[in-house]
Amino acid sequence: MSRTARLALPLVVLIFGIVGLGIAAVTMLVPKPGQPNVGIGGAFSLIDHKGRATTEKALEGGPSLIFFGFTHCPDVCPTALFEISQIYKALGPKGDRLKAFFVTVDPERDTPELLAQYLASFDARITGLTGSPEAVQAALKAWRGFARKVPVDGGGYTMDHTSLVYLMDAKGRFVSSVNLDRPPEETAKTLASYF
Repeated sequence: MSRTARLALPLVVLIFGIVGLGIAAVTMLVPKPGQPNVGIGGAFSLIDHKGRATTEKALEGGPSLIFFGFTHCPDVCPTALFEISQIYKALGPKGDRLKAFFVTVDPERDTPELLAQYLASFDARITGLTGSPEAVQAALKAWRGFARKVPVDGGGYTMDHTSLVYLMDAKGRFVSSVNLDRPPEETAKTLASYF
């Protein structure tokens, strides 16, 4: 065996080893189509904007979108709710099979009545959820989200919070986040594959 071949052999073995490890990592860590990720979502007990008790069972039976926000949000929340409303519009009649939940991160101000008034500006199929600070925090934790009060001039406050839209499957399991920067028709087509 020539000197070049002796030097190249370990290099070839190393390259094949790295490629093999890469393939194994992708196979083990990347979810397969239709196989949801675990660890995001879970049990919750909240009140909807009509005053009804709502648990994680509400996510079953069809795909769901979950968005955490608050009614005093100046831009991110109304924009996301508008985009979700546009997705419903793009889905047409199929939209009745999609559930969407707007979970407040500001339960001190966001009563069921205030949520109902706020959501009247968006698609009627979006459900607002609130509850005690502890119940809201438990839901936020289950979705690996965050929220914190930020004082503003004048003694009031705003909220920093997770701004992802979570897609859950018909069994209430996390699938992925939803990109609202895409045209609503494209997002609607993707979501329709979960019906």
